[in-house]
Amino acid sequence: MSIYNKINAGFSLGAGKPITSGIEDVIYIFNHDDVTLTYDAANPLIVTGLTAVANAKIYKFEGTNNSFNTMSKLAKTQVGPRYTEEIDFNIAGLSTDIKAQLMAMGYGRVRAIAVNNYKDGDSAIELFGAVNGLIVTEAERNAADETLDGGYKIKMTNPDKLKEPYPPRAVSIAPQSGTATYASTIAALEALAG
Repeated sequence: MSIYNKINAGFSLGAGKPITSGIEDVIYIFNHDDVTLTYDAANPLIVTGLTAVANAKIYKFEGTNNSFNTMSKLAKTQVGPRYTEEIDFNIAGLSTDIKAQLMAMGYGRVRAIAVNNYKDGDSAIELFGAVNGLIVTEAERNAADETLDGGYKIKMTNPDKLKEPYPPRAVSIAPQSGTATYASTIAALEALAG
């Protein structure tokens, strides 16, 4: 029986490194089928490799002032626990290129990687939409909205009736030699986004 069906450890609050909410103002998004994922053989909650299919890329979206947010929520189903994943972000801009990207994310499935503000743990960097992907479910623009200066508010979530079988996966990619670190994982993401 898998360790994921039985608890196997406890935890305590860290006074030295208290948990910090929010994510950094950067998110990496890629087409669902453009990057192959490799998982840790002993723990399917850890992505150990990202390999671009052909010349595919990971696209880097940057924001400011906490303009990105992630959410994961457990949902009990008849076949066991499933997770709804959401990513909210703002787009400060209004062009046909931006509109084309929004349409692509609304019709095609994507995956997204977020970098948490809290980095004292093995889930500092998380993958959303690993199995079923994410699609844009809300794209709202109010031209008079002063907080976004007329930009878009975007919400990406799992397609209808396709929740994820696991919570967001940790992303931990090792360098050519050595063990995986936060820095090596960011370097791997940046290389694919380059």
